[in-house]
Amino acid sequence: MDKLRGVLDFCIHHQTVLSYSFVSLLTAASEHIFSSVVFKCPCDSGNMLYGSIFLIVPAFILFLLGYVVNPKTWHLLTGVCSLDKRAICARYCQTLVLVTASASVAPVTWLAVALLGASFYECAASGNSLIKSIMCKDKGQQCQDLVAKIPCNPKFSEEVSKEALSLQAQSQLIGWLLIVVIMAIALISTCVKRCRSPVSYLQHKFQATYLKKEEEVFERKVQEHATRLAERNVDDFFGGTDPASFTTPSNTDWQNISLLYTFDPQKQYYSMLHAYVNERRGSSNRVMQGDQNLLVSELVDETSARESGF
Repeated sequence: MDKLRGVLDFCIHHQTVLSYSFVSLLTAASEHIFSSVVFKCPCDSGNMLYGSIFLIVPAFILFLLGYVVNPKTWHLLTGVCSLDKRAICARYCQTLVLVTASASVAPVTWLAVALLGASFYECAASGNSLIKSIMCKDKGQQCQDLVAKIPCNPKFSEEVSKEALSLQAQSQLIGWLLIVVIMAIALISTCVKRCRSPVSYLQHKFQATYLKKEEEVFERKVQEHATRLAERNVDDFFGGTDPASFTTPSNTDWQNISLLYTFDPQKQYYSMLHAYVNERRGSSNRVMQGDQNLLVSELVDETSARESGF
């Protein structure tokens, strides 16, 4: 029982990295299935189009799905057309970067695994006239015809690429370069973001913990409040009586606490709900002004990654 509890605690504390790892493994497995079962290079003039579609289109679809399944996407979009765009543009762009980074995990994994596997790139590159001319420099049309047939017969690669990198080698080099570039960008952006943080390490951790707890309590209260309201309405409908008074937040209340909030070192508020309660109803817009430079919605993701060793 203690071992099971330990496993559960580990999964909870490392849920962000575990979820990204699961997505990456699932994507890699899907790529392997596609390359070994579905993909069949035509080895003719359609090589480039066929190989490019298998390399790029699945990655683009995974990228779009990453946006669709991320709750922050819908947090950004819901009601945005009715808000003052100039006042919230920077905050929305900042959150959009985070959403895009999360949505990029699966497509980048697909591209990296596909390039290391080399099947898609080999097919696409063998139909590219520029690559053909480079690999068959001063060798004539017959060599270029052999390049187009390389995906179907690897022996042709030995005849063509004696002086140049083979198509598989090119693909794998590009794959490793993509991995290195992505890792470097992730490390540099994380370091820059941490250096610009207006709060200390421990306060940063406290803020993230508060946000998690606030979300848990809020979800529980939403369920309880919605249940009581539904029960009152159903009872009054079947009972034929006038509904009893029931206090629920107004549309303005909901809109105020749904706005994106950035941390202001001058005010110890950790969320829009926290600011709204302390600034009183109807005046919470005041906390949206001033020098605010840390988007609070980043904290949960950052702390999860930090606890996971990143």
